[in-house]
Amino acid sequence: MDFDESPEDAAFRSEVRAWFARPEVVREVHNFEGLTPDDDLDWVAVAKVWQRFLADEGWACVTWPVQYGGRGGTATQAAIFAEESARVGAFGATFAVGIAMAGPTIIAHGSDEQKRRYLPPMLRGDEVWCQLFSEPGAGSDLAGLSTRAVRDGDEWVIDGQKVWTSGAHFSDWGILLTRTDVDRPKHRGITYFLLDMQTAGIDIRPLRQITGTAHFNEVFLTGVRIPHANVLGEVNGGWAVTMTTLASERTFMGSHSRALGYADLASLASCSARDTDAVVRQRLADSFSRAELARYTNMRVRTQTSRGLPSGPEVSVAKLAAAWNLKRNGELALAIEGAAGMLSGEDAPAGGAWQLSFLGAPAIRIAGGSDEIQRNVIGERVLGLPAEPRVDKMLPFRDLPRGTT
Repeated sequence: MDFDESPEDAAFRSEVRAWFARPEVVREVHNFEGLTPDDDLDWVAVAKVWQRFLADEGWACVTWPVQYGGRGGTATQAAIFAEESARVGAFGATFAVGIAMAGPTIIAHGSDEQKRRYLPPMLRGDEVWCQLFSEPGAGSDLAGLSTRAVRDGDEWVIDGQKVWTSGAHFSDWGILLTRTDVDRPKHRGITYFLLDMQTAGIDIRPLRQITGTAHFNEVFLTGVRIPHANVLGEVNGGWAVTMTTLASERTFMGSHSRALGYADLASLASCSARDTDAVVRQRLADSFSRAELARYTNMRVRTQTSRGLPSGPEVSVAKLAAAWNLKRNGELALAIEGAAGMLSGEDAPAGGAWQLSFLGAPAIRIAGGSDEIQRNVIGERVLGLPAEPRVDKMLPFRDLPRGTT
């Protein structure tokens, strides 16, 4: 593992920091002030302007190949740019499904025509993407999905339901998994589509969360027609394509975050006159240790990918650690605030930021593969434990027992 930045990476960080210091960049970043991703459409509008500015300046995506509008950089350089972006208060999570997940998948599995059509507007923020994977009966067991796609000439007709779709209500396109052959085992009868979210037959219904926002949605697809040209990869070969997307998703979730962290907790403890409390100090030390462990784990991921090697179970470790770090930091923050932890909004310390973080933490333990799935990956691929029993793995999908009501 590379602990220190190489001279090349140190020079890259200096270049990025100098770019962020330019007056025209500072003016663009200023548009984010006072907004958070929970501000929904206002945030999307600002993020689109910022993404277009990044594209014009050549910073829209560090790791994409140059021929697709990227810089052809390394994962370490991408992480450096993300760190510097967060430092100045600029963030592009609105485009994470597209640029960090759909984009790499299209680059790896798409036709030349698909790359020409979808990558440029994705990179510029002209088209926002969402992920249509999870279903009410297929979340952790994603391969158990039942949304059907039936071929009709040069089109496919889609019927089914998706759930927990982040940003579906403002997305232009979606990456969609469907069941196209029920006579094959569940992993082998899946096809991956690129779906225009304005297509007739799509019904998007927001899911109100405990935070008061509606970031997630359930999406109903009834007789939705998709051109055959929108199949990504091979028909019935969608699981291999999906693995590319999921690996990219876990890498992003484990290493890119604007979450409140140790430094914010230390400041909160000081402002609340709790920084001399022995128990609080011990829990602050625990928070610092978790942050360092996460940093070193992400270094391992960066080192692996920067050497041209595929990311391994480290991404599951990083994602799991990020989720639990968010949970425990939120619990500590409310403990520090004491009775004030029951307040919200501007009445609460730090404008209620810690309350929102605490309430939003459970979603991160599900998104991008639940904690249980990540532990299975770690147990099997790192600890060498026996694999989970999978008696349904080779059975035709139509013969699998399904829940009834």
